[in-house]
Amino acid sequence: MTAAGPLAAVPPERPPVALRVMRETGAVDLLAAEAAVTALLRALGRDPASPHLVETPRRVARSYAELLAGRQFDLTTFPNDEGYDELVIARDIPLQSLCEHHLLPFSGVAHIGYLPGARILGLSKLARVLELFARDLQVQERLTQQVADWLQEHLAPRGVGVVIEAEHLCMSLRGVRATGARTVTSALHGVLRSDARSRAEFFALTGTT
Repeated sequence: MTAAGPLAAVPPERPPVALRVMRETGAVDLLAAEAAVTALLRALGRDPASPHLVETPRRVARSYAELLAGRQFDLTTFPNDEGYDELVIARDIPLQSLCEHHLLPFSGVAHIGYLPGARILGLSKLARVLELFARDLQVQERLTQQVADWLQEHLAPRGVGVVIEAEHLCMSLRGVRATGARTVTSALHGVLRSDARSRAEFFALTGTT
């Protein structure tokens, strides 16, 4: 015993937990993709042998292969030893994906938040999870739901909220040509869905009220 009283037992430090995350996708056949782009150029009345287009099939095939390749990563979580029970939000995470209906890009930002349970997440991993699902042929509604569902399943928080704001080139470059129009989607789980005050706080902090 010391003058200050008995020594308190120091609990052993609990290590972070890492989960290797990857998405199962089919292999990209670059040669077949190049041939398809060549055929498309011909069908559009263009000459693929033109000096200006001769490298285009190769470039396009590799560009789409890159845009559709989700990167694997380790999802690191830490014990919530301090009992933090307020929202954790990452705002304005850059987003790029491909519309599965027109194969044109859509881009914008995502706001992702959660109410911690027993574990907290390395903050960069919110952006990693978003990229995992965005690097695919997508629709914005499904992308929003996939990110929320994945975090709810693998992090087990008390609540999850995801908001995506994006401009779709299939809407701004063609058809109605509504340049600058942004589509907003949201997905909520747990307390952020069931409790009106928590839901309102999430939308206020993300600036999407």
